[in-house]
Amino acid sequence: MNKNYYAILMAGGVGSRFWPVSTQGFPKQFHDMLGTGDTLIQKTFNRLSKLIPKENIFILTNERYNDLVLEQLPEVTKRQVVLEPAMRNTAPCILYAALKIQKENEDAVMIVAPSDHWIEDEQAFTENVKEAFDFCSQNNALMTLGIEPTFPNTGYGYIEFDKSNVTNIKTVNQFREKPNYETAKAFIAQGNFLWNAGIFMWSVKSVVEAFKNNQPTLYALFESGYDVYNTDFEDDFVRDNYGKAENISVDYAIMEHSKNVFVIPATFDWNDLGTWGSLYDKLDKDENENAVVNAQTLTEDASGNMIRTKTDKVVVVDGLKDYIIVDKDEVLLIFPKTKEQDIKKVLQKVKDKFGEHYG
Repeated sequence: MNKNYYAILMAGGVGSRFWPVSTQGFPKQFHDMLGTGDTLIQKTFNRLSKLIPKENIFILTNERYNDLVLEQLPEVTKRQVVLEPAMRNTAPCILYAALKIQKENEDAVMIVAPSDHWIEDEQAFTENVKEAFDFCSQNNALMTLGIEPTFPNTGYGYIEFDKSNVTNIKTVNQFREKPNYETAKAFIAQGNFLWNAGIFMWSVKSVVEAFKNNQPTLYALFESGYDVYNTDFEDDFVRDNYGKAENISVDYAIMEHSKNVFVIPATFDWNDLGTWGSLYDKLDKDENENAVVNAQTLTEDASGNMIRTKTDKVVVVDGLKDYIIVDKDEVLLIFPKTKEQDIKKVLQKVKDKFGEHYG
């Protein structure tokens, strides 16, 4: 394996739309959401380790999840777990990790990948990443993998690429915000728009230079700790300074301002597993189109439901169509799939009425 290959696995989110399974104390990336025997972070780590040396895969997460990471990824050492003492979106943590990697290996090329996405064809994923790494090793480039749209989704950002580019690696014209339905339809009709999956590849030199040019204040903050990175004094510096960082995404911070951005249209099936409905789409269904994880079910006049419980719990459902039915410890959620985007609001109401510990 190439010792210059590195990965940053983003594992700090809460995934509140997957409540009540995903909570602040135990987020979705640490759950076996698909019922396969592996948690999402385990699946992602194993996928990346087919190309990248395991010791070069860094886990970026909130400090409260340190024990969960080490428990679920026993091959990972303390050196590989990069802890955020405060929630500051994706740009600060990516810059911080990039500087740590740069100090260790100036020739590093790296991928930044969410820990909670579903990818079916892992061989195709590996080939796409290898192609990006080869390009980034030879060019000053910021790269991303874009997903071919299958319908006018209004929940994703879009990447517009140069139509005239006939090679597999496309020049990015611009990033577009989450559109309304009509705009999303127009994007797809044009044929040069991809979903933004939040998967990035670059050399460590290129990404650090992009931060230096586009976010000088943020760069100066983290560069001032360069001498103590990868030493016993790093934790003190990060604790004292991380909270001063601007709350900004890597898209806004560097990707949208840079001229050297490229995209590869992904050749694998992808799902961001952002909601119960997106999980439902990816699971096998019974003869009535119910998707079941862990439960034993007896259904009557019940179809299109997403049902999840503890292992082997018996669930009887009669007369429900297109519902999310999730049983978790002290919480039972029975909620229409059509309103799944409101689960975050419901969670807040539950916490307000019954206490924070339910979230």
